[in-house]
Amino acid sequence: MTVYKLVRKKISSEQIFMLSVLLVNGGNYLYNLLLGRLLGPAVFAEAALLVTLLLVLSFVGMTFQLASAKFAVLLEDTQWARFRFKIYKGALLGGCVAMLLLIMLASSLQDLFLTRSSNMFIVFAIGIPIYFVMSVNRGIYQGKLAFNKLATTYQTEMWSRLGITLLLLWALPFDPATIVALGILISLFFGMLPTDLKNFRFDRAARLTTANTKLVSTFIVLTACYEGTQIIINNSDILMVKHYFEATQAGLYASLALIGRVVYFIAWMFVMILLPTVVQRKKDGLSTAPVLFKYVLIIGVLSTIIVTACWLFPELIVQLMFGEDYLAISSLLWKYATATSLFAISNIFAYYYLSLDHYVPVIISGILGFSQIALIALYHDSLEQVVVVQIIAMAILLLFQLVYFVYKNNKNKKELLKAEPNLIQNN
Repeated sequence: MTVYKLVRKKISSEQIFMLSVLLVNGGNYLYNLLLGRLLGPAVFAEAALLVTLLLVLSFVGMTFQLASAKFAVLLEDTQWARFRFKIYKGALLGGCVAMLLLIMLASSLQDLFLTRSSNMFIVFAIGIPIYFVMSVNRGIYQGKLAFNKLATTYQTEMWSRLGITLLLLWALPFDPATIVALGILISLFFGMLPTDLKNFRFDRAARLTTANTKLVSTFIVLTACYEGTQIIINNSDILMVKHYFEATQAGLYASLALIGRVVYFIAWMFVMILLPTVVQRKKDGLSTAPVLFKYVLIIGVLSTIIVTACWLFPELIVQLMFGEDYLAISSLLWKYATATSLFAISNIFAYYYLSLDHYVPVIISGILGFSQIALIALYHDSLEQVVVVQIIAMAILLLFQLVYFVYKNNKNKKELLKAEPNLIQNN
């Protein structure tokens, strides 16, 4: 038996995917670190803006992905074939609308975010339809538990973006931000690999049942709302800092956010596995709470380790990752990591309940997301003030998620106790 076959036998596809996500996150960090060192704080602020815009758009992409993942588990035969066709069509049309809208708003975005050119937004916009279709691909692999293919599509996108962007920055004498946008665009084509269309079929006579149509529509709308609130919470600070602060300060804050969000990116890896696992266990009539407890514990431990490291060695971490030009934000590192950790843990609760079609956490997240924007709009005298108000907002969000969990758990126990006497009487 070869070493490769031995490793494949010992390591599950889920574990391979988790290792792959760690590698992808490491590659994305390397991508941002190299851009930060090559471009300097002021120019890096524009490059980071593009990455942030991609994350902002991901609320639509993730809606397509999570819907594809969930209904890949729930739907079968002609119902699945019809849904698959509709979700691809919706992703392509939605992407084209978003592309045209962003192109029309390019000049306004240049004025809003104080960038040197509007071309970066136009080049970036061209990739949006590809990004949405790619998200459907990933959702299907996620729902079908094809974690090896899911891992491959993340790897092809990330490594191509890293290599192509660095090559273009070296070879082309254009505006660096536009080159970064071009690198993102090209990498999305690589992210389409692999694409499995050999079993794709479309029966014009097939229609989603009324019940499935309602289920799909409700899930997509509410998931889009939740993903939107998550994007607001996770990225509005960078956009608002880019608007309120001068370029160098905005670049310093972008580097702070990149380092401090390591907890969130790790938590995202577990969310990818949590959703189809919870849906399948619910479908099989099994308890889903152990899955929640497992991932909350893991993220809680990792968060504690990361925040402690940022508190003890802030200057060393900033020095190693971005260099001396960024040392001014070292004192804020543990505070930003604390805010991100609180958000990452509350996010596990939210996705868990989203998997179970409980949507109160979506409303809670929406309220706190807009509250964060309001707080930053009111309190932005310094970068530290921006970070502190986020800690307050995220602590309240996690508290609400815990209260909802306790309430829901107690309610389920009472319903079980009421049901048991009825079962005994019927027997």
